[in-house]
Amino acid sequence: MAFMDILPDPTRKILASGKQNDTTGNPGPGFVSVKLNSNMPMSASRTNGGRSVYRSLGTHTWEMDVTYNQLTRAEFEPVHAFLMSRQGLLLPFYIILPQYELPREATFATNVNSGTIPTFAAATTAGSTNFLITLGSTLGNPSPGDIFNVNDTNNSNHVKTYMVTRCETSTDNDLSPAPTTGQRRIHITPPLMHSVASGSQLIFKAPKFRVMAKSDVQEYSLGVNNLFQFNLSLEEALP
Repeated sequence: MAFMDILPDPTRKILASGKQNDTTGNPGPGFVSVKLNSNMPMSASRTNGGRSVYRSLGTHTWEMDVTYNQLTRAEFEPVHAFLMSRQGLLLPFYIILPQYELPREATFATNVNSGTIPTFAAATTAGSTNFLITLGSTLGNPSPGDIFNVNDTNNSNHVKTYMVTRCETSTDNDLSPAPTTGQRRIHITPPLMHSVASGSQLIFKAPKFRVMAKSDVQEYSLGVNNLFQFNLSLEEALP
């Protein structure tokens, strides 16, 4: 068991030693609400002739606000101590949002949960917004709104989180070459940050966001009912 770098939650539990143990560890509390922002800075201008001109100003980032219920000390401390161990902005960590724990389509979700891992059908260049993936014909389909991480053994720094916006199949497609029965073509946002080797994996089960706190101040409040209240404001942190 490695020292835990994922924010504790009801599924991912942490031992007093700081290691993850989802059986006997202390669970983190669940979220009351999650606000997720997709931040893609753009500049827009208009020419004298009335044409609109757009250009990207920077890298896409995810931002999120997490709200908790009032917590007992037993519920609060596993999360608070974990956050304190990250030393403010010094050490990024991972968070798994419950709405993305599994894909949306039931067949695909069942297969992903039991170990099915789609792979890139070919080497794919950075900046690509669509590509073919290898996935058996009966294993279901990724759906718009699903998110995933890339596991590329050639690049351990590829920790960006992506969202599926379209999924083409062998019978419903728009681009050439069309997917075969064992392939899908997925469209994503943002574009791939790094080039990816053929056979690299797309992780749809419990995909992670690599984040850090927006502020170097970590605070909470303790009410007269002896319950703790705190919230998290996080932004994506890429190596």
